[in-house]
Amino acid sequence: MGKIKIGAIVNAVGLKGEIKVYNFSENPDRYEKLEEIYLLIDGYHKPYRIEKVRYKGSTVILKLVGIDDRNESETMKNIDIYMDEDDLEELPEGVYYVKDMIGMDVVSEGGQHLGRLKDVLTDTPQKVYVVERRELLKQRQKRINGKSNGENKNRMKRKPDILIPGVDEFILNIDMENNTITVRVIEGLYED
Repeated sequence: MGKIKIGAIVNAVGLKGEIKVYNFSENPDRYEKLEEIYLLIDGYHKPYRIEKVRYKGSTVILKLVGIDDRNESETMKNIDIYMDEDDLEELPEGVYYVKDMIGMDVVSEGGQHLGRLKDVLTDTPQKVYVVERRELLKQRQKRINGKSNGENKNRMKRKPDILIPGVDEFILNIDMENNTITVRVIEGLYED
């Protein structure tokens, strides 16, 4: 059973062991539906039962069973929070989890291969699709294969990831079957 990262502990809250969570999910009420979460401690996913969920503005505050004072909760700062992959909700048609999209080929509406989806940023006012350029993919593959011929390493700095707004105007089609995302490229979005 796989684990999915859904947040990180930011700080302790109050004196009774509550923790403040930076939520990676677009669905903050997800925690209310979970019986337990997993904290990544020393490379191991340690299970914790959720005792209580509350909100302070857009912030999620959790009380975990067995964490009963501020000293305990302060030791958990900066620890990532995971859930069982089996607990993911089924999504409506045409909506996908980021984990299922990572690595998909990204092409322009004209068919030009731009690169591969590296991440989708959701902690911005709108989603942003992060695409690793095809040039960087080729360079990395050469290094892996030991065929680097002394290419200019600064080239990677001049060609940063492509950032594409995650709105219908730019994300034209997500084809899971063919592992392809088709995007509209406008001037300034992508330079070859």
